Order: sequence, then C-alpha cells, then structure tokens
Amino acid sequence: MLEVSDLSISFNQYISGLKQQELNVISSLDVSLNKGEILAVVGASGSGKSLLAHAILGILPSNANMSGSIKYQGEQLTKKRQAKLRGKEIALIPQSVNFLDPLMHVGKQVEASVNRGNPENIRKEIFARLHLDEEVNKMYPHQLSGGMARRVLLATAIASDAELIIADEPTPGLDPTVIEEALKSFRELADNGHTVMFITHDIESALTIADKIAVFYAGTTVEVASTKDFSGKGETLRHPYSKALWRALPQNDFTPIAGSQPYPDELSTGCLYAPRCELSTAECFKIQPVMRELREGMVRCIHAT
Repeated sequence: MLEVSDLSISFNQYISGLKQQELNVISSLDVSLNKGEILAVVGASGSGKSLLAHAILGILPSNANMSGSIKYQGEQLTKKRQAKLRGKEIALIPQSVNFLDPLMHVGKQVEASVNRGNPENIRKEIFARLHLDEEVNKMYPHQLSGGMARRVLLATAIASDAELIIADEPTPGLDPTVIEEALKSFRELADNGHTVMFITHDIESALTIADKIAVFYAGTTVEVASTKDFSGKGETLRHPYSKALWRALPQNDFTPIAGSQPYPDELSTGCLYAPRCELSTAECFKIQPVMRELREGMVRCIHAT
C-alpha cells in the first residue's frame, strides 16, 4: 500500500543576514505498510515521525528539500497525485487541533469528510462511538476542550473512509475509555481493509493494535519489528536502541538511556546512535549502516544478530 525508500528531508534556514544553511532532519528513512495493516511509528520527539506524515501528504513547508521515493499502491506520489488523494484516499489525523476550521461547526467539518453514504447518519454514529454528545455538533472548535477537539479530528478521519489513515499522536489528552474506543476504531478499520500508520510515543497502546512497530531515531528508521518481538527483556529485538527503549519503560527495567538524541545540526556521519551505544566500535562512526533484513524484521546496525 505504501513504500517509503531512502527518504531524506532538509530545510533551508537563514542564520545571519542573507546567509543560509541546510539543516538535515531526516536521512535514509525506510518504511512500508501493507493493505489492512497497522504500523506503529515510535521514537523520541524530534525523531522525524510527524515530518514523515507531512512528506507523504505533500504538506511540507516551502523551504523543505526532499529526496528519496514515496510510493502509494505501487505508483510514485507526485505533488499532483498527493493533492488529488489528500483527504480522500489518504487522510491525516493531525497532532495539532489547529487543523480544525475555526469558522465552521465541528459537526459540519466531520460530515464534509464523508465520501460515501449519508453524512449526517455517519457523523452521528461516529460521535456516539467516540463519546461525543450530539450538542457538540453545533459547536465551534474554540468551544471544545482539548480532548474533545482530538476526538473530532479522529471522527473526521474515520468519516472519510480513506484507504490510508495517518494518525499523528491521536490519543494524548483523552481519557482511558475514549483511548480504548479510538484504538478499537483503528483496529476495526484495518480489519476491514484500510491501512493505518499510528504515530505515537505510547508503545503500550501501539502494542495493543499494531501489526508491526517502526522505531525511529534522529530522523531515520533503526528497526522494524513485529509486535511480538516487544516482550520479555527485549531479547528478540534487533537494534540496541530498540532494546534500550523497551527496557526504559516503567513496567520493564525502568533503566534510563544514557545521553540524549542529537539535534539535526549535531548528526555524525556514521551510525546516529553510536555515541550512546554500548556496542559501538570505530567502524560504527565511519558510515551510516543500511537497513537489512534480519529474523523476519529490518534493522540498521552492523552488530545486530
């Protein structure tokens, strides 16, 4: 359904007067999704998760430079094709509630997203599932709480019946009951043939619905693994960062990861995780490893076995 290969994104920035610099924020990023599958994308803030979503939709800012390949259903996603599919076959649940139109009732915004069927009936059904009272239908975005606004954004994407749904941090600010219903909705969409990219910091929630997990670090993919690999002490995971991330969770060892993720202007030429990795050798600092298949998963590490 979706194949992203060797994606790199940089931004032109003015640093003083008319002097510019090119800031590389995503490099050699690879990820793919099959029809009817949920891929959870996890990683620290600044690892490139939201930028990937914007690149797929073709909504990067004008100072962005992009290289690599993004294919949807086997065909290259050109700007013209992105504009045609955006909001129809490919839908985004954005991280920011500012994507809602401040001058339109939220119910009308959800109904406007419906591509098939009776818009009002579909909107009412989705509102009920997401615990949104009918009175919300006539509200404007500024009248909603943060949690309600996120549910409206979720309702808009579900109503679109899009083939590919990209959910960018859709659950923060929601109470546990609504989170459970939202996750259930994503799983039902996938089981009915839709494809979902679930961008999140919450590995626990991702594991309840995802088929596989893509781990991002400093703007690149370091591992793609089945959800079953995230178990025990992380013995079946492949990349040192994935293992450390898993062990850092409170329900596991709660062991902090030494150091911090580098800023885009501090990236090394070799493995981006090497300065923090206990397995790193001189070779790790020379060139960034390529993604390779290993034990029915993908990993970017020369030491992974």
